[in-house]
Amino acid sequence: MTTAFRNPLPVPVLGFCAYSGTGKTTLLLKLIPELNRRGLKLAVVKHAHHDFDVDIPGKDSYELRKAGARQMLVASHVRWALMTEDARDSDPELPHLLNQIEADKVDIVLVEGFKKLSLPKIELHRAAHGKPFIHTQDPDILAVACCDDTQLPSDLPRLDINNVAEIADFVQQYIANWCPATPSLPLAPACGCEADMSKTLSVRQGMDAILAKVVPVSETDLAPLDELDGRVLACDAISPVDVPQQTNSAMDGFAFRFADPMPDALNIVGASFAGHGFADTLKPGEAVRIMTGAPLPAGADTVQPRELADDRGDTVSLQGKLEVGQHVRLAGEDITKGAVALGAGERIDAAATGLLASLGFDKVQVKRRPRVAVFSTGDEVSAPGEPLAPSCIYDSNRFTIKNMAKRLGCEVIDLGIIEDSEASLMAALEQGASCADVVISSGGVSVGDADYIKTALEKLGQIGFWRINMRPGRPLAFGEINRALFFGLPGNPVAVMVSFLQFVQPALRKLAGENQYQPRFIPAITDEVLRSRIGRTEFFRGIYHLGDDGQLHVKTTGAQGSGMLSSMVKGNCLIVLAEPDEQLAIGSRVYIQPFADLL
Repeated sequence: MTTAFRNPLPVPVLGFCAYSGTGKTTLLLKLIPELNRRGLKLAVVKHAHHDFDVDIPGKDSYELRKAGARQMLVASHVRWALMTEDARDSDPELPHLLNQIEADKVDIVLVEGFKKLSLPKIELHRAAHGKPFIHTQDPDILAVACCDDTQLPSDLPRLDINNVAEIADFVQQYIANWCPATPSLPLAPACGCEADMSKTLSVRQGMDAILAKVVPVSETDLAPLDELDGRVLACDAISPVDVPQQTNSAMDGFAFRFADPMPDALNIVGASFAGHGFADTLKPGEAVRIMTGAPLPAGADTVQPRELADDRGDTVSLQGKLEVGQHVRLAGEDITKGAVALGAGERIDAAATGLLASLGFDKVQVKRRPRVAVFSTGDEVSAPGEPLAPSCIYDSNRFTIKNMAKRLGCEVIDLGIIEDSEASLMAALEQGASCADVVISSGGVSVGDADYIKTALEKLGQIGFWRINMRPGRPLAFGEINRALFFGLPGNPVAVMVSFLQFVQPALRKLAGENQYQPRFIPAITDEVLRSRIGRTEFFRGIYHLGDDGQLHVKTTGAQGSGMLSSMVKGNCLIVLAEPDEQLAIGSRVYIQPFADLL
């Protein structure tokens, strides 16, 4: 029986398995240089079946470790090594070992051994050894590298065990095709809206069901540059010019025609400035003074920076290394005339606005802004600015939701606070559905809440009440009222924001016509122990920062109650513990979801 494997890294992991004596290490000693030659950066994890040492008696590091140091780090200007004493009765755990890899410095991790784990692997097989195949009992074998004498009893890809280039080709293709699993949103079968609270869904199931119902808006507006921020491009922006429009200099210096060898000095015959180029054709042995962005004169092909030139007034002597074409920006090397500068479905930000302006666009077609109607429910909810009645709370959720929707470029319609009565809720829902693409409420969706919103929704549309395997934000309602989508979010302030980020945000982005959006999860190292419950996705409010080791580190904001709105103010991200995770130790790799887009 194999041990389940889950890749904790944002890079692929590929194993090489075989019976002893088949030549795993011999192959890797040839394969690693070949992959390096192709520009790939590698890490290797090797499973040793015996006790071993990586330093020798008499060395300071050895003696300090044997004296009782559980971890011993040795460093020089060439390399560093961390030795950890971790005696255990069973084999080491591969996911824990992989978490020690600096994943940002490698393209793939190759694993030698651990053949009992359900790890993607290449099997090595030699017919002369008379050993049985491993892949017949291991569904995680991707290919078999074998000799010509091997009779392969399957349709798995066959690789020549003696052809290192062929095996390297397979590894490269594996890297190209590999996609990291979204850590907080485990893939699960699609599902539809359930009619009651008996259905419990994963975060991924809930998102998939919601996105399946979203149809992007079709109407467009012609918007000027000053009104493009946050809008979604309706059609491709085709560049009417080359960018840059002329071949020009990337440096202040001297433009000339390269020769080998170069003369000791060049005659300076003029100057080229941005907007005022040198009109004549440059001859061999001549140079012009040139400014950054100025057009390269005809006849010139190379620029030497001013600080590497001895300007003598009428002549210039060039110093330092010279290569033909250096410090020259070719016309169209950024964007060629007729190419797609920005694709339809891209959300326009400051950089994209500047790009459109640089191409001469003063207005472009964008998708109509989605319209979102928002209201809060509950007789206990009071409007800010009014006296707070006993046992009541001020309404914060409505303002939070409106702000996040506006940051997504939506038009917001505020329906206020709706009292707990079926007639009032039905009127608000009908009003919102008649004037908006999406209606969002907060409160009234948990088991035990007043049933007014549920009965009102049942009479007006197709609504599902779900339990989501997440914390905070377990209860969620979603469905349709006429042609409008409806989201019923929880009542707790933190749960509202977390639910909005996971479910409402992707729906509004798709509705707006944005086609490149994916939830953004970034690997980080936890600086404290994190605990959850297996089978539930946990979202902790966190604070991440760049550590002295050059990696992102994260810790929680402290107490994590779903009503503690201050934790969202203190934090700058959510720390995501996926459904398989129960506890992560200090130093473990986690994924964070930054607030930057919305909060």
